[in-house]
Amino acid sequence: MRRAFLKGLALGSVAWRDALAAEAPGEKARRLAAVEVFRVEGRREVREAHRQHQANPAHVWSAPAEYHEPEDAPARVVPASAIYLKLRTQGGLEALYGPIDHEAVPVLQRDLASFLAGRDPLAVEALWDQMYRSNRHARAGHFMMATSAADNALWDLRGRLLGLPVFRLLGGARARVPVYASCLGFSLEPGKAEEKARALQAEGWRAQKWFLAHGPAEGREGLVKNVDLVRRLRAAVGEGTDLMFDAYMGWDLPYALAWAKEAEPLHPRWIEEAFPPDRLESFAALREATSIPVASGEHFYGRWEVERYLQARALQVVQADPEWCGGVSELVRIATLASAHDAHLIPHGHALHAALHVIASQSPATCPMGECLLVKMVLPTHPWYFCHFEREPLRVERDEVLLTERPGFGIELDPAKVEKQSPLAG
Repeated sequence: MRRAFLKGLALGSVAWRDALAAEAPGEKARRLAAVEVFRVEGRREVREAHRQHQANPAHVWSAPAEYHEPEDAPARVVPASAIYLKLRTQGGLEALYGPIDHEAVPVLQRDLASFLAGRDPLAVEALWDQMYRSNRHARAGHFMMATSAADNALWDLRGRLLGLPVFRLLGGARARVPVYASCLGFSLEPGKAEEKARALQAEGWRAQKWFLAHGPAEGREGLVKNVDLVRRLRAAVGEGTDLMFDAYMGWDLPYALAWAKEAEPLHPRWIEEAFPPDRLESFAALREATSIPVASGEHFYGRWEVERYLQARALQVVQADPEWCGGVSELVRIATLASAHDAHLIPHGHALHAALHVIASQSPATCPMGECLLVKMVLPTHPWYFCHFEREPLRVERDEVLLTERPGFGIELDPAKVEKQSPLAG
């Protein structure tokens, strides 16, 4: 196209039109020809451990029994599967993104595949905005999850078309992304939690997030256990390691205020998702009442929800997830909002690729780190398996993920791990 532009300047308007026409075959070759969703299956080895429950909104009805981790947890081989999205251009170039959520599949196949056919993948804003405007439910839920998957796959395609990783396309310069150890599933039992925290610290993790197990239904006794976990972990790692805590929407405001008052002297870096996302007023009241930073957002859909929280001064840490909030395109917009409100954007760590590339494209003042969910490496019950089926999985050195210069997100499936690959019917 640049060649055609220069040629047109030299030869005049008629030649300019002819030069543009000469470029048309290249433009046509990059247009989308096919959108495919498929499942890969294989096997992986796991250990029968790390099944500690976390606080949950449903626990007001019946809290689970306390978890006791077995001393000897043998390894076994279990089935593994994941869903990927593939885009193919009319010129035959393929892009790949995943794993994606199964809830997104029907929308991708029924609505977005036909919409994307024949489109120019370089039209970033137009494609996102038209997907968003195409359905009355597009602002949230499964439709936004499908839009997120499509947008992420389009960014992979743009990288492959231009021969650059996504974080470079976004203007990024950070090839090493700091991440924190997210300790979902690890035992909270006295002695075991402290041992794990010290081990992670020794491995080089400068920040750890732990998942609180108790909520209002268990009364004062449960509250004491939640505070005691903070106290035990702080004693184990000292003041040099950041400790964050996640309540997974399982609390109410009085409970959160009581916990924060007792935990505040132990300097948590944040308290995460104390309430469901529709309780904006509770988040704002908690932030007003405590010096512990308040975090939430993995279940936010789009910039408008984030803006309402920031305008209400309800959060210091936004955790929007590009697998759900609208993809890379929307997460970049959310980063701008966070920066304008002097808040941090630390994306929820779901499938990781998109989040890491956005973090790498932003200032550390806005996106200081990402989330690395360690349980993905050991549990069969979570469907994402931390890049299990990839030929070159993400590499973590101490507490940093090393991004490569491979085009797009650099995802390539490993034939040695994929025993079966099946298209998903529309």
